[in-house]
Amino acid sequence: MSTTPQPEPAITPEASQAAWRQVRNYLNRSRFELTQTAMAGWPLHEFAPGGRVLARKHWIPETPVPLEQVRLRWQDQTPLAPIDGSGAELDAIRAQRADGAPYIFYADAVRDLAKPRLFENRGCYRLLKVAEDATEPTLTFGRGHYFDVINICEAAAHEYAAAVLGAAGQPVTGPSATPFRAAMGDPTDLDRRPVMAAVSTLAIRYDRQTGSAEFVLHWRDPAKVASGGGLFQVMPVGMFQASHDAPWNVANDFDLWRAIARELSEELLGSSEDYGSDTAPIDYDAWPFNQALSAARAAGTLRVYWLGLGMDPLTLVTDMLTVAVFEAELFDATFARIVSTNDEGHRVQLEDGTGQAVGIPFTAEQVERLTCREPMQPAGAALLQLAWQHREVILSGAASPFGA
Repeated sequence: MSTTPQPEPAITPEASQAAWRQVRNYLNRSRFELTQTAMAGWPLHEFAPGGRVLARKHWIPETPVPLEQVRLRWQDQTPLAPIDGSGAELDAIRAQRADGAPYIFYADAVRDLAKPRLFENRGCYRLLKVAEDATEPTLTFGRGHYFDVINICEAAAHEYAAAVLGAAGQPVTGPSATPFRAAMGDPTDLDRRPVMAAVSTLAIRYDRQTGSAEFVLHWRDPAKVASGGGLFQVMPVGMFQASHDAPWNVANDFDLWRAIARELSEELLGSSEDYGSDTAPIDYDAWPFNQALSAARAAGTLRVYWLGLGMDPLTLVTDMLTVAVFEAELFDATFARIVSTNDEGHRVQLEDGTGQAVGIPFTAEQVERLTCREPMQPAGAALLQLAWQHREVILSGAASPFGA
């Protein structure tokens, strides 16, 4: 009898795609649990206060910074990064196309095998540098694309999910278990990979007469979004990007407040993302929604603060953390027609005992529940914790909105 080892049968494209979908489905079902496991793999000192997101020390200011004091700089020549998601480190998780060739980029596999409703490779502002020695937060950006998030961040999460499944309950440790994450090294090194940043905004309604506050909470539908599905999140949240890829929008939309204003309109009011900026740049000064909110900022009835930025320990997605505090009368007038569902999920509502739907109370109990016991996206949890820590400043407006 021959004892010559027989070669393993080659996996078919159908089998490789089925295995890929199994891991992808597990990732979307288990993002919260996987995040908790991934967090244990990072030293505590690499986390921002509260232990939810990875951050360098100078990324999180000691006190909230009025948004207009955050400085943005543009770098026209964007350098190549050594990590782009096409390397051999991801070979073990690559599905095969119908012809047997592997999907080189993770975004291509998502498009063909598990495409969500929103999936477009739009241009984004790529984060290149966060100044360490500036007197005010100073961030440098260049050109990037949304699929860099999918090809790197979602691929890293898929790799980790596959490793957890394969470990059968044992700890996932060492570079051999997750070679792609190992190749990236320090995820906060902005030179190693292209980093696209989202703008996450905690929208708070503050009733000065009663001293009570509530905030808007979102549940992200995994059938609609490519990242962060199945988790609670603050709202609005959106990639920091121009309103359209037409070249005149790059400079016109390169502004944190303008990005937040568009997301407030789209996510809370269900407004269209089509601003006609494919033919001409947005005239923000003539846009009634922006006019009203800009006037409210000048009057102090809307206060917007920068609380820093951090990275998700599972996906390594980067979020800039901001909070917008609306006086109750302004919030009620602005969002009288607030929507319950949008293109990315649905708004979470509680009842006040009379059957009326209300927002989530901004209280120690709710902050603790959401950040410690509910499946919440790490950036949202970090933002809630920081906002609660600095609640006296952001609610009272102790820091003047224009630094006066």
